[in-house]
Amino acid sequence: MTDVRPTDEADGVLHTLFRSDQGGHEQVVLCQDRESGLKAVIAIHSTALGDALGGTRFYPYASEEAAVRDALNLSRGMSYKNALAGLDHGGGKAVIIGDPSLIKTEQLLLAYGRFVASLGGRYVTACDVGTYVQDMDVVARECRWTTGRSPENGGAGDSSVLTAFGVFQGMRAAAQTQWGEPTLRGRRVGVAGVGKVGHHLVEHLVEDGAEVVITDVRAEAVERILARHPQVTAVTDAEVLVRTPLDVYAPCALGGALDDATVAALTASVVCGAANNQLAHPGVEKDLADRGILYAPDYVVNAGGVIQVADELHGFDFDRAKAKANQIFDTTLAIFDRAKADGIPPAAAADRLAEQRMAEARARATGAAAASVVTAR
Repeated sequence: MTDVRPTDEADGVLHTLFRSDQGGHEQVVLCQDRESGLKAVIAIHSTALGDALGGTRFYPYASEEAAVRDALNLSRGMSYKNALAGLDHGGGKAVIIGDPSLIKTEQLLLAYGRFVASLGGRYVTACDVGTYVQDMDVVARECRWTTGRSPENGGAGDSSVLTAFGVFQGMRAAAQTQWGEPTLRGRRVGVAGVGKVGHHLVEHLVEDGAEVVITDVRAEAVERILARHPQVTAVTDAEVLVRTPLDVYAPCALGGALDDATVAALTASVVCGAANNQLAHPGVEKDLADRGILYAPDYVVNAGGVIQVADELHGFDFDRAKAKANQIFDTTLAIFDRAKADGIPPAAAADRLAEQRMAEARARATGAAAASVVTAR
């Protein structure tokens, strides 16, 4: 047998999994189906609050180690997002390795569904980057623990409507904290990215009486907004947008939007948007706070989508899911209050509140288990 020595990168993944503060995952499953070409990673970070829930990302990673690392990071993030969304779900995430435009097939998705099903409900999957409603319909043929399906197949369909609604509620909470009123009326809001979620957010802002400035890398997305709302203005790119006089900056496109250069250039006093992983690196949240910019943590305000897919598990009811997403307003306010009381940035306050809910759930479970042992004796 060939002696296979771990690479530095692989050792780094194992360090993340077993020995770092970013680890603590309960289970990581490596999946391979040679017939279909499937290579996937399913990471379950926590089931303290219930079965892990999180989407499936289909992406051409540079290496298998990079895929594992992404699954670890994303699943941990889902634990925090689900906790603060008030869901009885832990955090999980799956990644499929490869270019979906080249290797995504029905056979591969069915094979993936069988792997998810083999976990017996410990992980519930949904859409993410590179996977769509129609893909979840295929996965669901092999796995009943699948959400994000089409209405025709018992699902809720596109989750962008409630994602945008939740972001708007978070923005209202930021307005309440920063200016004393839960409205964007008369405020100038810059939206970077007006695609699936961003264009719905613009609708809420226009209806609320905000002055809206937009940008997007796709000209057709901008044109669609301007045709519907002639009062909205557009700028060439995000770099110009952050330097435009604004009250609120809403990053709704790629992650890492808040880097050192962007924070230094921002004119807005509130940042609240739909994009995931907005902070480019640790420390950015402190830089925002030091500049007096109120940051609404992304995984808190963009939780409307996961609220929707979680509701689907109980027979989707839009009004019920919207009422749950409406609570993002109160959750965001509580985070701002905790940040002020503890003298920490809102991102750190959000983490503390999520960790508190998970710890309380673990304590209850431990207490219940101990009680059952005593009863059995």
